[in-house]
Amino acid sequence: QVQLVESGGGSVQAGGSLRLSCAASGYTYSRYCMGWFRQAPGKEREGVAGIVTYTSGAIRSYADSVKGRFTISQDNGENTLFLQMNSLKPEDTAMYYCAAARFCENGPLTPGGYKYWGQGTQVTVSS
Repeated sequence: QVQLVESGGGSVQAGGSLRLSCAASGYTYSRYCMGWFRQAPGKEREGVAGIVTYTSGAIRSYADSVKGRFTISQDNGENTLFLQMNSLKPEDTAMYYCAAARFCENGPLTPGGYKYWGQGTQVTVSS
């Protein structure tokens, strides 16, 4: 059973940084897809960053709104996913979720293609 546990959320002022972590367990695949999503009150869940890992490497994707500010990565053992968030803006305020799937249907930034989800961690950015 795949389990995902996020951590690292908090409150920061605009321009600050946070690093989110997602501890994953239960994976045995050589190829898989993981992503970070966020959902603000009254809004739909949106893809922030995704990574598709193959035996030969990984491909990263970012939403236009976070390109150049956020970086998705994973540790050498590939059991922890990170999201480094720099130059945070008030509009980045949301609950952030980690998600995983063996295959990302419709791409790594589309939430509907993911089977496993974490419980979320809140990020609040004040102006």
